[in-house]
Amino acid sequence: MTSPLSALVSIISSGVEALESAYAGQGIAFPSLDEPFRPGPLDKDPGVVSATRLIVAAAHQIIATVRPPLEVVLECGSAMHMPAAIGLAVDVNVPDVLKDAGPEGVHVDEIGRKVDIDGERLARVLRYLATRHISKEVKPNVFTNNRPSSILVKTRPLEELKSNKMTKYDGAPLAAIIGHMTDDALRSSVYMGTYLKDAPHGVNAPFNLAWNTQASIWDWFEEPGNEWRGRRFINAMSGGGERFPPKIFIDGFDWKSLKDDSVVVDVGGSVGTVVLTLLKEFPHLKFVVEDLNKVIEERATKFWAEQDPQAILDGRVTLKVQDFFETQAVKQAAVYFLRLVIHDWSTPKSIQILKNLRDAASPTSKLVIFDSIMPYACADSDSAGPPPPPSPLLANLGVALGGFITSMDLGTMNLLNGQERSLSQFRALGKAAGWKLESVKPGMLAAFQFAVDTE
Repeated sequence: MTSPLSALVSIISSGVEALESAYAGQGIAFPSLDEPFRPGPLDKDPGVVSATRLIVAAAHQIIATVRPPLEVVLECGSAMHMPAAIGLAVDVNVPDVLKDAGPEGVHVDEIGRKVDIDGERLARVLRYLATRHISKEVKPNVFTNNRPSSILVKTRPLEELKSNKMTKYDGAPLAAIIGHMTDDALRSSVYMGTYLKDAPHGVNAPFNLAWNTQASIWDWFEEPGNEWRGRRFINAMSGGGERFPPKIFIDGFDWKSLKDDSVVVDVGGSVGTVVLTLLKEFPHLKFVVEDLNKVIEERATKFWAEQDPQAILDGRVTLKVQDFFETQAVKQAAVYFLRLVIHDWSTPKSIQILKNLRDAASPTSKLVIFDSIMPYACADSDSAGPPPPPSPLLANLGVALGGFITSMDLGTMNLLNGQERSLSQFRALGKAAGWKLESVKPGMLAAFQFAVDTE
């Protein structure tokens, strides 16, 4: 019988063989860890993505298996240094200083002069990162970007990055998300234990304890002094949206089955990027993009003026100010859909959002929720996901797949008192609001289709 250790080695070996074969078939070499990231033709290839996930899952599990338990828990217990270190590097623009350094690198004293930090101290931070393969130390105290650190370079000149906090993260979504995670989110996470153990009365989330505010993070972003954080978050989320191929939304529902001029409402739709995608594919439909006044008036109006002003003039797209906690103004729409909205809210709040849509719906209306499915780390009979991975891998592929969503789950709890949900939790959520789950299309972002529950 094959031992678990040998099975993990076999998974890694097979995965590496698949990767090398795929790249050889394209006549290109597998990307080097030591070189800056450049988009390649196989970055989103399904076979490459699958092999990569299996390799990462098995590699992490084999490390946890063979490493002494003391080292495992000590590494976890000291993991706070990683967001502190990478957050500092992004905040003071180290990847930008190293952008053109090439393989020769830049001495830390020169980096320090450009980012206004003592070189000797900065070297300790950068060496911590390089030891974990975020940047590279090419000679003692000489550093350069590598594949991971290169994606954190921003788009503005260094002097503007240092002088203009408001525009610092414009056009740099990956740097923005790291900035948000290692600032707003990191500080909030420190209070998770207090929040869970003591359940302070009237406190919505650890974020409120960390930042000493009763405001939601959305309102807090608009307070004087925090506007730049709000702008950073918007930049971060613009990159998050780009992670999801348009095909997810095009194939997530049978839009062709809807009659001409059927009304589709994008609830909490921001500026309406998904509606723009759907309109191009299904021009026989009418769309309503709903969000709060500031989003609609300041951002969505500009977006459509630039992208498709005729759609507004023709009435194919309507921009509407709507708080989804208030009575839904668009009655009897063919479809109401929400994209990455529900995970931001607690179960009672989520039920309220969905119930407002149910109250506005006709007997034939559909509800479509695009959101992630929380995968368990063990086998689950009530699962809409792919077949289980090869033994002895965790059912959720560990950090290779479950790592991101479990981090998101704690992140939404810490900042918003929200949560990522399992399939059974989505089913129960819909039922509590008067909706019956009809089908689920799993994937990078699942599409949950609900019908009005008449029982």
